[in-house]
Amino acid sequence: MPIVEPETTSNPEASALAAATGPSASAPMPKILLVDDDDSFRELIAQVLRVKGFTVVEAANVPGALKLIGSESFDALLSDLHMPRPGDGLTVVSAMRHSHPQAITILMSAFPEMTEAAQAILRQTDEVLVKPLKIDAMVATIIERLNLGVAPPHPVESLASILEQESQATIDDWLQRVEAEPQIITVAMTPRQRSAHLPQMFRDLVSRLRHPLPLGTRALVSPEAATHGLQRREQGYTAAMMVEESRMLQVSIFQTLENNLHRIDFSLLLVGVMAIADEVDSQLAQAMTCYVAESKVDRKPVAA
Repeated sequence: MPIVEPETTSNPEASALAAATGPSASAPMPKILLVDDDDSFRELIAQVLRVKGFTVVEAANVPGALKLIGSESFDALLSDLHMPRPGDGLTVVSAMRHSHPQAITILMSAFPEMTEAAQAILRQTDEVLVKPLKIDAMVATIIERLNLGVAPPHPVESLASILEQESQATIDDWLQRVEAEPQIITVAMTPRQRSAHLPQMFRDLVSRLRHPLPLGTRALVSPEAATHGLQRREQGYTAAMMVEESRMLQVSIFQTLENNLHRIDFSLLLVGVMAIADEVDSQLAQAMTCYVAESKVDRKPVAA
């Protein structure tokens, strides 16, 4: 699939549009930060934009873009959404919004089938262009967005607030998943008994998100996790059942986040997801430690 659809020079209307959409000679030339890891595509777009009268600064990756955003001023950002190295277009958008709030932000994506995700992305940026790009339409969109200015920011919320508000819905989703698992429901108990440990875990998760730990720091000790391990031992759970329950909990949490993409502050998403996974895994480890320790007391085998 081509990444750029060429201009149809034999079409008089297209040629007229191409001539009309560039900045006027008397107007200050808008300065664009162009970010894309595809060198040939980026160089082609940069060349076209310069011919149209824009000042273009190029970056081949997210770290390079962030460095430029911190050292120069820009009127617009044109960035690929999907880049293979750490970070992506949304990271660049967030940085541009923070450092240059007056600059318009436009993302490019090769995936037109963006439904709910596209709506979430559009709340973080001014426009999304789908590759392959039509050159005239791209330039016209940039000019239009520059004339309109930056769109009013959409309200966003932290992961902590979303999980706090959606904790019961997430627990209910988890219960449905667990109760559909034949291996786990061999241990009969009421939904309240099965999920008794989760309200406190969600309180711990929310606290962890609101008071983040430095990367690599060991998660805080949870007395409730230790109690949970002892209770599961008494209830007849195997170690494998506990691990599966924990895995399903992460699935339910991430499903909640996906359901609320339109409310999420994308600049904090990656760090938040890492913290959630670490906290859930840490509490499972603490529960398993007590579970195994109890097996030495009751002398029952630790069944996988």
